[in-house]
Amino acid sequence: MAETAVAEATLIRDPVCGMTVTPGADTARHPFDGRTFYFCHPGCRDRFASDPRAYLEATDPVTGDTVDRASALHVSKHAGARFYFCSPASQTAFEAEPERWHTPAAAPAGTLYICPMCPGVESDGPSDCPVCGMALEPARPTLTTGPTPELIDLRHRLVFAVPLALAVLVLEMGGMLGLPWHEWFGAPATRWLQFVLATPVMALAWPAFQRGWTSIVTQNLNMWTLIAIGTGAAYLFSLTSLLAPGVFPASMQGAHGPPLYFEAASVILVLVLVGQVLELTARARTGDALRALMSLAPPTARRVEGDGERDVPLEEIRVGDTLRVRPGETVPLDAVVLEGQSAVDESMLTGEPTPVDKRLGDPLTGGTQNTTGSLLIEVSATGADTVLARIVDMVAAAQRSRAPLQALADRVAGYFVPGVVGIAALAFCVWVVLGPSPSPSYAVAVAVSVLIIACPCALGLATPVSVTVALGRGAEAGVLIRDAEALERLATVDTLVLDKTGTLTDGRPSLTDVRPAAGASRIHALSVAAALERGSEHPLARAILNAAEEENAPPREVEAFEAVPGHGVQGTLDGRRVTLGASTLTPELDLSPARAEIDALEAEGKTVMILCEDDVLTALLAVADEIKPTTRAALDALRRDGLTLIMATGDSPATAAVIARSLEIDEVHARLNPEEKHGLVATLQHSGRRVAMAGDGINDAPALARADVGIAMGNGSDIALESGAVTLVQGDLRGILRARRLARATVQNIRQNLVFAFAYNGVGVPIAAGVLYPLTGLLLSPMIAAAAMSLSSVSVIGNALRLRRIRI
Repeated sequence: MAETAVAEATLIRDPVCGMTVTPGADTARHPFDGRTFYFCHPGCRDRFASDPRAYLEATDPVTGDTVDRASALHVSKHAGARFYFCSPASQTAFEAEPERWHTPAAAPAGTLYICPMCPGVESDGPSDCPVCGMALEPARPTLTTGPTPELIDLRHRLVFAVPLALAVLVLEMGGMLGLPWHEWFGAPATRWLQFVLATPVMALAWPAFQRGWTSIVTQNLNMWTLIAIGTGAAYLFSLTSLLAPGVFPASMQGAHGPPLYFEAASVILVLVLVGQVLELTARARTGDALRALMSLAPPTARRVEGDGERDVPLEEIRVGDTLRVRPGETVPLDAVVLEGQSAVDESMLTGEPTPVDKRLGDPLTGGTQNTTGSLLIEVSATGADTVLARIVDMVAAAQRSRAPLQALADRVAGYFVPGVVGIAALAFCVWVVLGPSPSPSYAVAVAVSVLIIACPCALGLATPVSVTVALGRGAEAGVLIRDAEALERLATVDTLVLDKTGTLTDGRPSLTDVRPAAGASRIHALSVAAALERGSEHPLARAILNAAEEENAPPREVEAFEAVPGHGVQGTLDGRRVTLGASTLTPELDLSPARAEIDALEAEGKTVMILCEDDVLTALLAVADEIKPTTRAALDALRRDGLTLIMATGDSPATAAVIARSLEIDEVHARLNPEEKHGLVATLQHSGRRVAMAGDGINDAPALARADVGIAMGNGSDIALESGAVTLVQGDLRGILRARRLARATVQNIRQNLVFAFAYNGVGVPIAAGVLYPLTGLLLSPMIAAAAMSLSSVSVIGNALRLRRIRI
C-alpha cells in the first residue's frame, strides 16, 4: 500500500509524448525490462509496446551522455524537436545557445526563399533582399528548422560588440562618472583607446552599412540609410579629429582636442544590432505554427505488403498503398477505409471534440487521431495534395501575404532621408563657399552636426518603446500581443469572426440533464451509465463519469462490455442487458412517449443518449458544450464597440443556430472545414472589411493567420496560439475589448512620439545647418547636436511610459 501511495503521488514522464503522468489505478501502463512505464493515453502505450527501446534512450546534446527519457527531469524543445539532459547545467547551456549544440537541417532542395519585410521578393536560394538588404528566409520551415543563419551571425556579433561599445562609452563619459581617465592615462592615450575599441564595433556592425549601401544603390532609401550615414559620419569625423586635430577651428578645440563621437557611433550601432536580434527572434516564432501543423502527421506509416506489415517513412508511401492504423495512432495520410470500424477524432478539422464514426468507404484525413478500432485504409493523397499540407500552405501564405507594419516613420523616411542628406550636402557647400576661415573645417562640422542631430534614435524608438510598454500593460491584463502590427490592426478592425467550441463555449462536453423514467431515480441512472462508460474512451463518457463522481453515484461493474461504433455501448449488469447511446442501438424500443422530451433537448443543441435496461427505458441523458459565463457580456460590449459579430464553426447547423440565437449572433456559418473558414475570412476582407478572427483549435489556424488580427484562446491548442497575433490568457472574450482599448491608446502614443521625433529634427536640422549664424552668430556644434538627439530620445521614452498607467 505504501509503495502504491508513493507511486500515485509521483509525477512520471510519458516516454512517448513527454507529458507528465500521475500514476493511478486507471492509468495506462506497460511493463518492460523489469520496470513499469505509465502513459497519458492508451495510444501512447500501444506505440511504446511496438518498440520500447526507441522511446527509452536519448543523447544529451551537450555532454553526449545517454539519458533515460522516461525519468528525465530536464527537457527542452527547440526547432520542433525535444531534447533531454542529464543535469540542469547541461540544459541551461543548451538553452543559452541552442544553435551551438544543435545544427538544424538545411532547407530541402527547391525551397522558396522570401523577404519577410518586402512582399513579392522571392528567390530559389538563400541570398539578400535587393530592396532592403535583409537575408531571405525559407517561405515554409521544416520540422528541424532552427534559428536563421542571419540570427546566429548577429548574436555572435553582439557578444563581442556590447562590451566594446560599453567600454568606449565609459571612457568618453568618465568625467561625468567620476573617472578622470584623461588625468590618469593622459588625453592622447584615452582618445586613441576609444578609436581602438570603437573600430571593431564598426566592423561587427557591418550588416547595417551593407543595408544602408543597398538602400542607396537600389534607391529604396529607408532608416538603414540614415543609420549608415549618421554613424559613418560620426566615426569619420572622430577619426579626423584624432588624426588631424589641427584642421578644426579654435572654437572646436576642447581641453583635449576636437570632440570625438566614437561612443555615439558605437552605442547606436549596438542598439541597432540588439533591435535586429529581437526582431529576428520574434519572426522565427511565426514558423512555430507551421512546424506544429506539420508534426501532426507521423514520420512513418505501417504499410501492408504481400509478406506482412512494416513501418516505412512517409515519403515512401504512394497513392493506392494499403496501410494499417491501430488504436491510438494518427492517420498518416488522406485515405479511404477498406476494412474495420472506429471512431476518429477530427477536431483538427472541425474543432468539435466528439469523434466521428468511420466504416467501409468513409474518407479519412491525415493528421486525425484514431481512437478505438483498428482500420485498414487505402491512401488517396500524399505530399502536397493532402488536406493537412493544404492547411500548412494556407497558413504560410497568409503569413506571407501580410505586409510588415508600415509605421509613419517608414512612410516618411522616403522623403526624410534624402532631405537630411541633401541639407547636409547643401550646408557643406554653402559653408565651404561663404563660411569664415578655415571654411572647410566649419563645413565639415556643420555637415556632421546635421547628420548627427538627424540620426534616427528617437525615430527608431518611437514605435518599439511604445509597443514594449503596451505589451507589458496588456500582459498585466491577461492579453498577450505579439507585435506592433497586431496593435495597429486591432485598433481598426470592424468585423469579428468567432469560432464556437472553446471560444464561445467551454469546449468540454458536460452532462446537463438526467431525465429518469417512471420508477427510476437520478442516482440509479447515473450509476448504471457510469458503469457502462467506464470502459469507453469516448469524450462524452468523461462527462458522464465526472457527473457520477460529483453526485457520489455508487460505482458498479459491467460485464461483457462492448462498444458499438456509431451507436453506443452495451454490457451486462446484475444479469440485465444495459445499453447507452443512440436510438439505433435499441431499434425495438418504443420511444414515442419520450419523443417530445427528446426533441426539446435536441432543440437546445444537446446530444441525447438513451439508457435502457432489458430494452426498457431507464433515463434520458443529455450532454452539451455550455456557453462560457462571460461570453454574453463580452459580445454585448463588443457590439457596443462597433464590431459586427459572425460565428464560424465546424459543428452542425442545428447546434450552431441554437448557440447563435442564445447569444443574438445574426450571421452564422456552420459545418466549415479549415479551408472554408480561411475562405470566409478572405471573402470578408475582399469586401472591404477589416477582420479579426477568434478561435482555439487546430482547425482555426489558417483563418487566424489569414485574418487582419488572429485572436487565440489561451486554453486552446498550441497551433492556434502560434497562429494568432493576440492571445487571451484566460480564454475570456472580454479581453478583446481590453486589447482594442490598449491598441487605440498605443497607436495614439506612437503618433505622439513621431511628432516629438520629427519636431526635434524639424527644428534642430536647420539650426545645425547654421541658418541662425548670420543673425546671431549661433553655430550648433556636433556635441550640442548629440545632446539634442539624446533629448529627443528621452522625450519619446517618457511619453511611451505613460501607457503603463492607462485603464483598459
